[in-house]
Amino acid sequence: MFTEVYITVGSMEEGQKIAHKLVSDRLVACVNMFPINSIYSWEGEVVEDQEFALLAKTTADKFDEVKETVRSIHSYDLPCIVSWELGGESEYLGWVRNYIHED
Repeated sequence: MFTEVYITVGSMEEGQKIAHKLVSDRLVACVNMFPINSIYSWEGEVVEDQEFALLAKTTADKFDEVKETVRSIHSYDLPCIVSWELGGESEYLGWVRNYIHED
């Protein structure tokens, strides 16, 4: 099974650092990063921030390791790290699997 992991970060530099670590460690095959405007509740206040979102493609068996790696280098006390099942074009998903599980 394939998984897409959604992560938010406070800066492009932090997103690049996380993305490079995940791809270099073969925990994910690809990360897309784009700017977002986030509105959320934090410590009793409604906050609006400019952030960056990361979409990382991986296999379901790697999610826990992805989550722990992100938490270990993320600047937020409570980072957004969520995932959902990923379907798609079989050749692309084969590339994802082969990159992550290459020996």
